[in-house]
Order: sequence, then structure tokens, then C-alpha cells
Amino acid sequence: MFFLKKVLKILAKITLCRYKPHIVGVTGNVGKTSTKLAIAAVLEHGKRVRASAKSFNNEIGLPLAILGSWQKTGGAFFWCRVMCASICRIIFKWPLYPEVLVLEYGVDRPGDMAKLVDIAKPDTAVVTAIGDIPVHVEFFSGKEHVAKEKSKLVRALPATGHAVLNADDVSVYGMREEVRGKVITFGFSDIADVKVTSFEQVFRRDAHAVIMKLEYRGSFIPARIEESLGKAQGYASAAAAAVGLIFGMNLVTISEALSDYHSPPGRLKVLEGIKKSTLIDDTYNASPLATEEALRTLAEISGGRKIAVLGDMLEIGKYTLEAHERIGKIAASSVDILITVGMRGKFISDAAAREGMDKNKVYHCEDSEEAGKLLQKKLKPGDVVLIKASQAMRLEKAVKEVMAEPERAKELLVRQDKRWLKK
Repeated sequence: MFFLKKVLKILAKITLCRYKPHIVGVTGNVGKTSTKLAIAAVLEHGKRVRASAKSFNNEIGLPLAILGSWQKTGGAFFWCRVMCASICRIIFKWPLYPEVLVLEYGVDRPGDMAKLVDIAKPDTAVVTAIGDIPVHVEFFSGKEHVAKEKSKLVRALPATGHAVLNADDVSVYGMREEVRGKVITFGFSDIADVKVTSFEQVFRRDAHAVIMKLEYRGSFIPARIEESLGKAQGYASAAAAAVGLIFGMNLVTISEALSDYHSPPGRLKVLEGIKKSTLIDDTYNASPLATEEALRTLAEISGGRKIAVLGDMLEIGKYTLEAHERIGKIAASSVDILITVGMRGKFISDAAAREGMDKNKVYHCEDSEEAGKLLQKKLKPGDVVLIKASQAMRLEKAVKEVMAEPERAKELLVRQDKRWLKK
């Protein structure tokens, strides 16, 4: 593995020297992938753009995104193809190489960001959110240590670079002091340069979307993101608009470009469920911040009974008990039925019961298969169901159990490739 990382790093660095693309780096604890895709959708109106596939955001994934449009990794034959193709593109200049690379920078442990920045220094750095209890905090001393590690992306910017920072997250907003170049902020608060206003969620049988206005220096543009819910889409759209402005795009073009953006599977995606129910599939991953926001989203929309299927939130170390109990308290006041999954998920259901939720409406399951079968029994017409947990809980299996079109699972759900399905 060390040899592979070394070779990929060398090939990626040579490729960047050969083609000199503008690199937009995206980091944060929530919203990286949605923000990355929204940025790519905006910049594709005028530029050749490549956004890293899936969550290719580590020492193997980041170079792969630089070297080509690889969608998944494989065995020895795959890596031989990658290396041969990369060497050919270094020797024989490829006229269609992207002008802009939109890359995710993921951090699991201290030192990870420095390794990634050493592969590809950004020209524009986007930081989404850190949150009070960040995901991947288990290998850090606390929230401040996580934020310091993430801020290395911003500190790597050249003097001519731009930092795009979330004005609503205290840790991220504080990074503006570490930027050598220019700063543009985004968010819902009044201090944001690109501000989300008039945010609404459309939730009907025939339409599910978020609509908003994006304000910049007194001018407004409308934006609408179909088949998805949640303020996360507001943040992704505002960050993408900020990057578009950096590239000299006007607000009208940015608005038109955002109409091409669709949030990826497993991120508050609205799906039709069995028995005329509606599913809100948020199974890609879970952090405390994202889970709280998902529950708020569920509480705000109109419909029948509100059901939440919530599983373990992993990689939060010493905050595990506190975070799960907090989610249980929120769930107690925002859902009619609560189904929890996994060992840590039990903390959620116990906290909800202590908070006064009817114990006859609180259920606990050991795994996603059990949760899917229980949910199938409990569903009634008009129910709205939120399903969310860390990816290791595989709650997309529960979604497949109750979705109206399970034959479209490969198209609509996360983790449907052969490697994941074998797990």
C-alpha cells in the first residue's frame, strides 16, 4: 500500500505540473460531497471540470481524481491501467484534460491534511462546516484540534488564492484570520457575503425541492434544488455561487447552472415508499450536526406521522454517549415513532424515552435488516420516514426494504456496487 500511495502521489504531482489546472479544494465535516458537486455544476458552465468521484478524498482517492475520471478502484490490473494511462497523458499532452479540478480533502487523523496538500495545493479552498461534535474526532483531542487540521487547507493557499468559508460555523469563520489571499463567506447569517434568504422546503406528493434566494452585494438570484431537502442544499448552493463569483461568473449564469445540480444519493433524498409513504433517505453517513439538521428538516415538513430510523453515529470518540443522547432528546419532540439501530443507537432510544416519549412508540433493532422489516410492518399511508446513520450501519438496506421501486436501488441508493453489496 505504501508503494502504491508513493507512485500515485508522484504521478499526480507530475500531472498537475504538466496541465496546471485550477484546483478547488473542499473540506469540512459535513456537506463536502454535495458542495463539491454543486461547485462542479456551476463551473461547468464555461470550463472543463472534473469533480472527484464518490468520496475519493484520501491518499489514494485524491491522486486518482487528478489522474483520471476513475469511478472505482480494483485489483492489480486496475492499478496497472491507471499507471499506464497516467504515464501516457504525461508524455502525450491530452487536450481534454480539465481546466478545473474540484477535489475533496478528507481528514481522519492528525497529519492527514498535510499529506493531501503535499499532493495538490489548492488555488481555492472551500470549508463547509465543523460542528460542535465533529465526525472523525476520535483520533483528535477535541473540536479545536479537528478545526486546526482542516484549516491547513486554507493555510496552503497562495497569496493570490481564495478561501470560501461558512460564516455560520464559528470554527470555520475563524479560519479567515489564517488566509493569505482573499476571503468570501457564505451562509444564512447576515455576516455572510453570499447569503441564503427566503429558504423554503416544498414537500408535496408531486414535488419535493428546496427553493431559496442567494444574495450578494444587494443583488438576488433564485435557486431551486429538486428531489432533496434540508438546509445543507442551501449551504452547498451558496458555496458554489461564491466559487462561481471567484471565477468571474455573473449571478444569472450561476442561477441557471445551479438548476443542473442534483444532490447525490443518500443525502436527504426524497423517495417514494411502500403503502403510499414518503422516505427521506439520508443514509450516506451521519455526524451529530447532520443528524440534528435532518431531524429539524423532518419536523418542519408537512405530512402524516413522522418516523425516524436512526442508527449509530461513529468516529466521534469521547462524545459518543453525549451526542447520541442529545439526538434522542431532539427525536422525542420531533417524531411520532422512533426506531433505533445498533449498540450506540440504543442511547438514542433510551434518551428519547427518558425525555417523555411514549415507550410504546420507541423501538430498537440490532441491525439494518431487522429495522427494515419492522419499518415495513409499522408503515401507514401518508407516513414520512427519515432514515439516517453512519455508513457502517448500512441503513440503505432498510431503505431498499420499504422503497416503492426496489428495482431502482442501484440508481437511487448509496453503496450499490458489488464490493459493498458483498459486505
